[in-house]
Amino acid sequence: MDFVGSHIISVDQFDRGDIDRLFEVADALAPFARRERITRVLQGAILSNMFFEPSTRTRVSFGCAFNLLGGDVRETTEVKSSALAKGESLHDTARVLSGYSDVIVMRHPEEGSVAEFATASRVPVINGGDGANEHPSQALLDLYTVRRELRARGRAIDGFRIAVVGDLRFGRAVHSLLKLLALFDQVTVHLVSPPGLETPDDVVAVLQDGGHAVEVYHDLGAGIHHVDILYVTRTQEERFASPEEADRYRGLFRVNQAIYTENCEPNTVIMHPLPRDSRAQAQELDDDLNTNPNLAIFRQTDNGVVVRMALFAMVLDVVDQVQDHARPVTWYTAKRTPSG
Repeated sequence: MDFVGSHIISVDQFDRGDIDRLFEVADALAPFARRERITRVLQGAILSNMFFEPSTRTRVSFGCAFNLLGGDVRETTEVKSSALAKGESLHDTARVLSGYSDVIVMRHPEEGSVAEFATASRVPVINGGDGANEHPSQALLDLYTVRRELRARGRAIDGFRIAVVGDLRFGRAVHSLLKLLALFDQVTVHLVSPPGLETPDDVVAVLQDGGHAVEVYHDLGAGIHHVDILYVTRTQEERFASPEEADRYRGLFRVNQAIYTENCEPNTVIMHPLPRDSRAQAQELDDDLNTNPNLAIFRQTDNGVVVRMALFAMVLDVVDQVQDHARPVTWYTAKRTPSG
């Protein structure tokens, strides 16, 4: 695809070459993400962060990514704080906000809403999550993390094995990641979920049509055996008809150090898109894994900044100008070791 000026709405837009190029740009931007260098290549540019669902990592990391490239960020964090609460359409909101902005990141609870918004926008729009549908930037940072973690172990994405565990029915980050994995070769995917929370058939079909080995499990121990990556996700309670329905699934599949030791290989990487549910009745990824060196969840969040920097740089066509606007850091900055 041609990234310049494009909306980023779905992982369906990408082919493998696009992914490789994006990750090359992310690698080049890593020193800026780690505060080893400063660039002001987007000085004067404005990002409108429009988040109509709760968000911490996605919203803040998009803002940080834009700031680290020198741009300014404006935020809208609730429907009730916008004109949408007065009945304004997505079309009119898009026409207005795109006049104030150079790029927009949007999260909305309804599937297809970001695509609808983008049709009326005069500037590029990036999907920060639309209902239970997709979360393309999360999938990209997850895949970037998989690539870095495997490389540190002398492996590649082609031919690797992953277990995806938890709410696979409503997990939009999972849906997007699985579609991206289909772009690679000979991936083995274990889909591990409670009955009723299985992966949608259309997502499974993307993997199967690509010739990948897909196995479905309802037993946690069997499903996480003999994999390179263990990717756990929470119960997406906001997608259920009621809290009581979500409670039926919460805590059914809990990974702790004992389960990991019993069922996983010693160097199996543990990932989670976060937030992980720390409530006692949930804890799909237990705190006793915090000291496990294979726990990559915070390396994942670090990677989110640099991948989103790469998206901005490519969409706004400044990749080749970043170094021209670079200079040394002038303040004390804590040592940030590279992810992976």
